[in-house]
Order: sequence, then C-alpha cells, then structure tokens
Amino acid sequence: MSRPKILSTRELFPAARDILDKHFEVDYGKPGQQISRSELLKRVADKEGLVCLLTEKVDEELLDAAPKLRIAATVSVGFDHIDVAACTKHKVIATNTPGVLDDTTADFAWTLLMAIARRLLEGDEKMRSGNWPGWDFDQLLGGDVWGKTLGIIGFGRIGRGVARRAQGFQMRVLYSDAVRAPADVEKELHAEFVDRDRLFRESDFISLHVPLLPDTRHLISKENLDKMKPTAYLINTARGPVVDEAALADALERKKIAGAALDVFEAEPKANPALLGRKDVILTPHIASASVETRTKMAVMAANNLVACFESKRPPNALNADALGLK
Repeated sequence: MSRPKILSTRELFPAARDILDKHFEVDYGKPGQQISRSELLKRVADKEGLVCLLTEKVDEELLDAAPKLRIAATVSVGFDHIDVAACTKHKVIATNTPGVLDDTTADFAWTLLMAIARRLLEGDEKMRSGNWPGWDFDQLLGGDVWGKTLGIIGFGRIGRGVARRAQGFQMRVLYSDAVRAPADVEKELHAEFVDRDRLFRESDFISLHVPLLPDTRHLISKENLDKMKPTAYLINTARGPVVDEAALADALERKKIAGAALDVFEAEPKANPALLGRKDVILTPHIASASVETRTKMAVMAANNLVACFESKRPPNALNADALGLK
C-alpha cells in the first residue's frame, strides 16, 4: 500500500524526520537552502501534505498547483504567510506550532532588552577592534533595567513570559492587550492593564508580542514613538510590520527614544537601510526561537499534525479543522 506523499521544504531535525519517514513518502528540501517559489510549485503538485516555513506562502496559486493537498503544516507560530480562508475553500487544513517556543522567545526578548540597554554590542565591537584604551568613568553608559517600568504590548503566552521574568528585576509591569487578562494572572505577574497611550508614555522599555493584524500593522508609528520617553527602548520579537521602520529610524535620529532591538523586519530578509549603520539599534536575523530544543519541538509538532490529519483525526493545532469536516 502506497504511503501519502509529503513535501517538506526543509530537511528538519532527526526527531521530526523519524515521524515523517515512518508514515509518509517524503520529498525533503535541501539543508540550509530556501526553496524557490517555482521549485515549490513544481514539487508540491503531486503532494498530499506540505511542511513549510514562514518563508513559503501558501496561497491560491499554490493551492491551485497542488490539487491533492490535504494539509499545510507550518513550522511556526505565526501564520500570516498562509491564506487560511483559501485553504478552507480548497479543503486543506492549515496548522501551526504554538506554545513550544514561548519561553525561548521570552528569553530572547530579554536578551535583546538587556543588550541594547547596556550597549553590549558596542562594547564587544570596541574590544574586537583593538582600540579600547582602557576603563573610563563615562564610557559606554547605558540604562539600568532594575526597578524600571516595562510595557508589554500583547499579553498572550509570550508576553506573560516576559512579564514573569521581569519580577526578577523588580520591574513595574504595564500591559496592553485587546482582552484583559484574568485578575489572578495580573496578581501573579504584578502586571497592570493600561491603555496604549499610557503605556507608551510611562514605559522605560516596550516589548512587542502581538500578531500581525490590520490594526497592529505600523502600531509603532511616528505618533506613538513621539509619546515615548527619550530614555526608553523598543524591543520587537513579534512581527516586522508591527514597526514602521522608517519612523523608528527617524525617531532615533531625533533622539526621541534611546534605542531599539529588532529580531523581525518589515521586508525580511532586509532591514530598513536607515537602521543599518546605527549604534543605538541591535538587529538580529529572526532567531528568537532559534534553540536546538525549541526548533526540534516545533518540527515534531508539525509532523504530528500531519500524522493526525492522515489518520482522520483533528490535528492538535488546526487553524481550520472544519476544512475537512474534522471535529
């Protein structure tokens, strides 16, 4: 009996490959190489399942090119690269990998927060250059973290993880979200629900943890940047288009804020050129979830979503389980 044909646009990790290879006939992408759009459309044409990443769009064009497709499983939490409505129309289940990267991403948000506040990369560069003249009293002065005010926009699992870590620094935590957290969560995390205007005005650090939606695109605009303290820092590990990068570069140039650290960008893989030469910005290449443990868990979750689909079960992380009439 033939096994379902699957395209995985990356080779993935051994634990995930073991699951896929046991259940499917798998066509893997090349290690460390992004599949081109034309190759993706060609190779997915006869496949019943697809394992993809944020870099591959699952849209009408792809769905039309793959008439046998039953499931598109992205190895990511975000799924703005997947047209879920189109998938439902084509009776294709879309799945993602939520939950497993929450702590890793919260850790990395803190990595960026502390690095930009204490000018870590500038210090590293000075040492590597061989030009450090020795200790001086006012050299590379940054901003304290201990006891400051942390503003969190988006108070889901990752935002709450960031707030939990803030307790170790005795920070005052403000948060803004479309839905207020339960009272017991606020009490546990010592977090205060406020409107965005107040959050922008009072925070020493602002960390973004919202999905990319029409009302969050360019949430960090000139208007909102101008509300921030000149000593404040912006951290983005959410989605690139949440920040208007041109407005951010302008705010930094005008010294409206002290610095920013971005792991995601409006036009990935490129960042706004106006940010590239600035010492008051840290730019990292979308690596907030990039630990071996977390990426392995994500890949395994995607593989298990496929297995469930082909066993006529509801995939654990289905975004549109009704697409195939599954409950």
